[in-house]
Amino acid sequence: MQVRAVYKSIPLHFDEAQLNAGVDEAGRGPLAGPVMAAAVILDPSKPIEGIADSKKLTPSTRERLFERITQNALAYSVSQASVQEIDALNILQATMLAMRRAVTGLSLRPAHVWVDGNHLPVVDIACSALIKGDCLLACISAASILAKVSRDRWCEQIDIEFPAYGFAQHKGYGTSAHLNALKRLGPTPWHRKSFAPVARLF
Repeated sequence: MQVRAVYKSIPLHFDEAQLNAGVDEAGRGPLAGPVMAAAVILDPSKPIEGIADSKKLTPSTRERLFERITQNALAYSVSQASVQEIDALNILQATMLAMRRAVTGLSLRPAHVWVDGNHLPVVDIACSALIKGDCLLACISAASILAKVSRDRWCEQIDIEFPAYGFAQHKGYGTSAHLNALKRLGPTPWHRKSFAPVARLF
């Protein structure tokens, strides 16, 4: 099991019964790499200007907000489900696993967990699914930013290991450049064998 979690907590000035955690993922669609999930409990006394759905932000803005969120959140956790788990479970179940790890990795226990989308991970905390939640709730938007930046940073590291595939550019998605590299070079150990464009090469 591969898990990467980040923790932070600060002296709490609020009743924990009032705290909400936002959860979101990054990396369900790509052909390679883990799926990342983040859980965030924001500090109500420290609103962070500019938080929005990570897909609507530029990479530089996401990086800046990543630092602000990790510095000012009451608690946050970033976890993953590995390529092996994705292939064994399927991408949806692996995503739920990564989300569960992110929630259980929080150093504070929230009263409620808000999850982007229409599926819920199995956790022992009250949860609600919210479609387009990353556009509606700041805590989910913050989680989307942490998950997306963490996933992009992973791709940039893998690009150093496998520079011919272009991971830093396509972030693992099935672009024409990525598919051409797969046909020419074959899959790396980081490619998801259960995804059709990769499976056809085995």
